Formats: sequence, structure tokens, C-alpha cells
Amino acid sequence: MKVIAIIPARYESTRFPGKPLVKLGTKYIIQHVYERVFDSGLFDDVIVGTDDQRIFETINKFGGKVVLTSRQHESGTDRIAEVCKKLPYLHEVDIVVNVQGDEPFISAEPLQKLLYAFKEPEIEVASLMHRLNKDIENPNIVKVVCNKDNFALYFSHSIIPFKRSAHIEYFQHIGVYAFRREALFRFIELPKGKLEETEKLEQLRLLENGIKIKMIETEYKGIGIDTPKDLEKAEKLLIK
Repeated sequence: MKVIAIIPARYESTRFPGKPLVKLGTKYIIQHVYERVFDSGLFDDVIVGTDDQRIFETINKFGGKVVLTSRQHESGTDRIAEVCKKLPYLHEVDIVVNVQGDEPFISAEPLQKLLYAFKEPEIEVASLMHRLNKDIENPNIVKVVCNKDNFALYFSHSIIPFKRSAHIEYFQHIGVYAFRREALFRFIELPKGKLEETEKLEQLRLLENGIKIKMIETEYKGIGIDTPKDLEKAEKLLIK
């Protein structure tokens, strides 16, 4: 099984412009992500897909592999699909993993668990979740609810499910996705649905079209850097 990882990275960000090229310790955020994914040893290839020449040049300077993409993409998934289309060995690829470019603490453990899910031939798409014990009401944390087989039922910025009486466990969605190649290209051809437009969560497009997402529980908490305040938290973690 040929498995590749693609890290989408764009320069423009509403909440944190230029985020991939911000330093975390002595390295750029995007460099931390690339090196951790590469060093996991799980992938036949690791590539950054970016729409920005500055990011492109930075990846080249530290010896990473990078592909320049269109600026018109609305999502990271669209960007990784373009990267895939440019690969001369695309027909050999079985699994494509989308690792967000703002996850500088990603490790081999959750990635390995994610890939293991594809031992089951019916799995087309898989993603990660972490048990959530605090900040449940925080709308910046995306929550997921699953059926008894851990296939996603819904994702939301809101609290789901609403707790009226019974004890319930909450899970945070961590935006690392793995696709079978055919599922990835099917996804980008689907039109946006009402749920995706409402929540601004692209994974809802899959659910709206009947494509199952297998959720894999992990201890990894998903330290995504979306704001300068998140960077401050990451710097403290880096020191520990």
C-alpha cells in the first residue's frame, strides 16, 4: 500500500496572516509539521502544497518537498487534490493523508492509528478525535458525535449532543484526514451543501453525500495554531 502525506499551507489567513512562516522556537511552524511527518517514517512521500512563493522558497531551503498550487482553492482538501494530480506516480497511490500545516506537534502515534483503519477495505475516509474534558462550550473547538461503530454522525462548533440528563462523553475533532485516492477525487467534485455552508466545516460535505468518515480516537490533543495566542501556548509546550 503506497501512502503519502500532503501538508496544505497558505500564507493568507484571516486570524493569523503568514502563519506557516512564523517561528516557533528556532524553526518555522511549517517546518515543524513537515519534519515530524517525515520523521514518522510512515509515508512513501511527504509534500507541502502551497499557493505562496515565500512558503515555497522556505520549504526548499530546509530541504523539504513542495509543490506550488493555485490561489483559488477554498479548502486544504482542494489543494492536496491539485498536488496529487501533479504527481507522476499518482496511479500507484492508495492513501492520501492531509496533515494541517498548523499542527507542529503532530506525532507518529495518531498518524499510525489513522492509517491502520484502512486495513478494513470498506473505509474510504478516516479522521482523528480526542476526548474533550474542558472548553466544551468553546465554538472554536469542533465537536464530533459518532455512531456505535465510530463513524461520524455530525460535526459542529456547537455543543453536540446537548446534555439534558445522561452522562455523555464529548470528542474534539482533530483535522487530520486520510482518504483513499478515489474518495479524495470524488470529494472535490461534490457541491457544497447547506450544512457545510452553515458550519463552515468541509467534512460535512462528505456526510451530506452519504460518504462515511471513520473516527479514530487518539491521545493526541491537536495543538493547532490559529491565532497569535495559540502560538504563545505552543511556545510554552515547546519548552517543556
